[in-house]
Parts: sequence; structure tokens; C-alpha cells
Amino acid sequence: MVQSHKVRTIVQLSDLHFGAILEPTLTPLVQYLHDLAPHLTIISGDFTQRATREQFTQANAYLARLPQPQLLIPGNHDVPLYNVFRRFLSPLAAYDEFISTNHDPAFIDDEVAVVGINSARSFTFKGGNVSEAQLQDSVNAFSLATNNQVRVVVVHHPFDIPVGLSGVEIVGNAKRAIETFAGCHVDLFLTGHLHLVQRAPASVFTPGYHAMMLGAGTATSTRARGEPNSFFVLRVDHSRNDDGAIQVETHTWNAARNCFELTDARSVPRITMARAAE
Repeated sequence: MVQSHKVRTIVQLSDLHFGAILEPTLTPLVQYLHDLAPHLTIISGDFTQRATREQFTQANAYLARLPQPQLLIPGNHDVPLYNVFRRFLSPLAAYDEFISTNHDPAFIDDEVAVVGINSARSFTFKGGNVSEAQLQDSVNAFSLATNNQVRVVVVHHPFDIPVGLSGVEIVGNAKRAIETFAGCHVDLFLTGHLHLVQRAPASVFTPGYHAMMLGAGTATSTRARGEPNSFFVLRVDHSRNDDGAIQVETHTWNAARNCFELTDARSVPRITMARAAE
């Protein structure tokens, strides 16, 4: 009996930064996403600029306008910067109230398995870390994926930094994390934080492991690094004849036309050989 599969459309937004918003992007993005009709909307951290209640209120209202279901993880800007008491004693209290109390969420259906990890930490202003406990929880989550689903990890902080970019670091415990996820046959890593579109192979950490690491730009913030605002769309189709390749699209803000539009599309192969040998 041939099992039927459906195409999955997944949107990844990152670094919204309410408090530093490019206002013209907001309403067009809502309509654009609803037209895409994604099966999952991912937001990979930095909902706010300074983690104030006002900014979280604005972010909460905006999330209500975006397609469901949503997989949400915090970013370093969602931890208070100047309020030392809140930063160290209740760093994600406002995030819990307005965004989500689940900091390491997972979404698993018949076609995809997506695991989010909170890399934001109180003790570092910009950097982040993935703990051993989080890695084990993620391994346990992927163990629930039993139908050859495309496997995706979402972390705010990057596993790779573009050449020439200074003042930022990769997520702490990155090598150990990549080695762990290679054992889970993760196909794709999604990150944010840098406000730049970037692509790098996971083989820089684990030779022979050719999963792709994708860094998203900022979807709605004024804090761009010389690139227009953008976001990713993933299209997963198990019926393709290329090992279920993942189509990765970049959709970019066109200020002159006051809209987002498709600007790049490429195929990312799945990590299938190791799984097939099991």
C-alpha cells in the first residue's frame, strides 16, 4: 500500500523587535502570510526590543493576527536588559505572560517534526547557549517522530557566523548540539539573531553531516544590517523524487511596492541515507 503524503508549508519569521518596528511591513506581512496558508508559523525569538510590558503587549496583539498554529521561542532581547532584578530572578516572566510559557516547544505531525530550543540566557547580554538537558529533551521529542518526518531544529542564536561579521558569537555548546542532532538525523537548522540571511552546512562541525543551517533576516524591524526585511518559507513534499528535498524560499520586503515578494528559491536535500540504513 502506497502511503499518501501532503505538502507542508512552514513559515519562519525572526527578530520582530516590537519597540523598533518598521511599521509599513506589519499589515502587508499579515495578509501575505494568510495567503501562503502555512501549516506552521515559526517565530525564532526577539519579539521585543527591550522586553517591556508595552512591547510584549504589542507583540501579543500581532501574533493574534498571524496564522496558527505557531511555534515560538524567546530571544535574548526578550530578557530585560537594564532591570537587573527581573533579568536574573524572572527573566522571562513577561514573555510567559504575553507570548508563551513553553520555552522549548515541539510540533510533530505526519510530515514534519520541529523542535524549538530556548537559547536566551540571563548571564549574557547578546550570546546564548544550548544546555545538555535541552539536548536530551530534544532527542526525546524527536523519538516521537516515527514516520520519516522532515526534522527541523529552531534556535534563536546562530550555529555559524558569516565571514567578516564581528561582535557576535555562535551559540554556546554548538558543536555538541550539532553532533547530537546528527544522531537524530535532523535535516535543517533554523536560527535568527543576526538579522542577515545566511546558509551554511552542518559539516563544518561534523564532517559528512550535510544538514543545512539557515539564518533568517529580520521580518519587521528597523534594525537591519544593510539587507531588506525578509523571512523564510519551507515547502516539504515527500512525494518528490529527490529524497524529499525541502524547498527553501526567501521572501523579501520591497519598499517601493510596499509588499513582500519571493526573491530566492533553492532545494535543500534531506538527511536520508543514515536513516535508511537503520
